[in-house]
Amino acid sequence: MKIAERGRAKFRPLKEYDEEQVKHLLIDKIHQEQLDAQRLSGENIEIFYRKTNKLNLVSLFSGCGGLDLGFELAGLDATLGTEKTDELLKSRDSFLNNRHKSIFHTIYSIDMFKEANQSYRLNFPETVIQHEKDIRKIKDFPNCDIVLGGFPCPGFSEAGPRLIDDERNFLYIHFIRSLIKTKPSFFIAENVKGMLTLGKGEVIKQIIQDFESAGYKVKYKLVNARDYGVPQIRERVFIVGVRNDIEFDYQFPSPTHGEAEDKLPFVTLHDAIRDLETDPGECFEGSFSPIYLSRNRKKTWEEQSFTIQASGRQAPLHPSGNPMEKIGTDKWILPGGEHRHRRLSVKEIARVQTFPDWFMFSDGNNSNVNRNGRLDKIYKQIGNAVPVELARAIATPIAEWGIKNLNIIIKNRNTTQQLSLFSDNET
Repeated sequence: MKIAERGRAKFRPLKEYDEEQVKHLLIDKIHQEQLDAQRLSGENIEIFYRKTNKLNLVSLFSGCGGLDLGFELAGLDATLGTEKTDELLKSRDSFLNNRHKSIFHTIYSIDMFKEANQSYRLNFPETVIQHEKDIRKIKDFPNCDIVLGGFPCPGFSEAGPRLIDDERNFLYIHFIRSLIKTKPSFFIAENVKGMLTLGKGEVIKQIIQDFESAGYKVKYKLVNARDYGVPQIRERVFIVGVRNDIEFDYQFPSPTHGEAEDKLPFVTLHDAIRDLETDPGECFEGSFSPIYLSRNRKKTWEEQSFTIQASGRQAPLHPSGNPMEKIGTDKWILPGGEHRHRRLSVKEIARVQTFPDWFMFSDGNNSNVNRNGRLDKIYKQIGNAVPVELARAIATPIAEWGIKNLNIIIKNRNTTQQLSLFSDNET
């Protein structure tokens, strides 16, 4: 819903509406997305490198691959054990030489973000077919066992204008199109906390109903990344679906970290990045806007980071030095002057998002873009990503069930999946 009054964004959200208005608007928008998809022409035939003895994975809205890497790690945990996987992660060569042992095998990714796709190619096998396209222009999707992805969320975010009929709110319909066409055993979707309250809760109700109508038992939960070993306070919604004919009751993993005696301690900034203090690498530079200084941006060494955002300019401050001081309503200062404070570097926010140090990020290598502009491409990729260790935790129940029931999945594969326009190269 929106009104024709110009604000900081294109339109300001209409604050007064009833649930019936929301329902009708959602239904109309969904219907339009479906009609538009039906008018698409077919894609060229491509060969996808599926593996018959793996759970083949399709990644929608893949970004630089945080969710995908987390799934790979969970798949390695299931086959090799967590300790062995953690050891492999310390070295890029060790990981690359053993990643094929994961029960999960990615065959396809799609995203529109050029630099994120470049980063994906730097870190994932060449056998992954990658499309740099608008998902609304994709008619057919490759058959697979799992579809995952964090569909874009600006229309849901509490930090934005929260327009109910923002066209980006309906990209999840194309996620569902992929499920209807290929009938995977599972799907996992991720989004921001704001989707739970948009439209007085009617938006999340409609989304869950639509996923269920594709033939899935659906569960969703708001989780905090710090509860799973991520040094960051980051709340996100995960939606998990299990195809109706599969006898598996997915349960979200219990938190592994916390203040209770039976939990591991929360991972702090000290744990995550203290060793980088003398060699942090490049960071976004520049002054701090009044909006930036409207709230506290600095955590202590013994705390978890604020949420990493998809912006270099909005990156949290490094914990060193004096804390910020509040001097008025929505007004904070940096003691000693701005030159005594800096934002977290690219290397540091990658650590906070639990990417391994060897993970490579592309800045686009465009000489026409200044240094801050190129760095911002990396900040955006990392901030948009699902923290790797959080993805690993969410994937673990599926990996553990899959390793025990792979024969069931293989047996049902051919009887449940429709033929697509894509060729196979199964190994």
